[in-house]
Amino acid sequence: MDRDPLSVEEAAAVSTELVAAIASLVGQLSSSARAPTPEQLQAIVESPASRLLLARGVDGRIIGMLTLALFPIPTGVRAWIEDVVVDAEARGRGVGALLTQEALRVAAAHGARTVDLTSRPGREAANRLYAKLGFELRATNVYRYEQPSSDAGG
Repeated sequence: MDRDPLSVEEAAAVSTELVAAIASLVGQLSSSARAPTPEQLQAIVESPASRLLLARGVDGRIIGMLTLALFPIPTGVRAWIEDVVVDAEARGRGVGALLTQEALRVAAAHGARTVDLTSRPGREAANRLYAKLGFELRATNVYRYEQPSSDAGG
């Protein structure tokens, strides 16, 4: 990767830099999501079910992230891509493609035959990227159950 000004690595430890970068990226991804605490990031980094991939720019600054969830089920190893975001200043430079390609490599190395993700239709650039990388739109229903709020001050 010395020839490429961009690099992708897996987060191996939580640092002040990582906490700040993830907070910034989560803020760009979702207006409703809260940035993870250092303890929550530590749980992600230590979990055998997740890989937090980071993209770094020429200056070494974290400019993108992707979370790959990997878990065994009776029918094989499942892989799911979540929380893909590239810093607004770095978009259009292939960062999302590098992150996604690394996630596909890691998933294959862990025995996953398929990799799933969801992307809102309004994220046109992301949807074009996924199609270009070989992802196919599936005819499926995605359901979400939202847990009742536990903020009832008990």
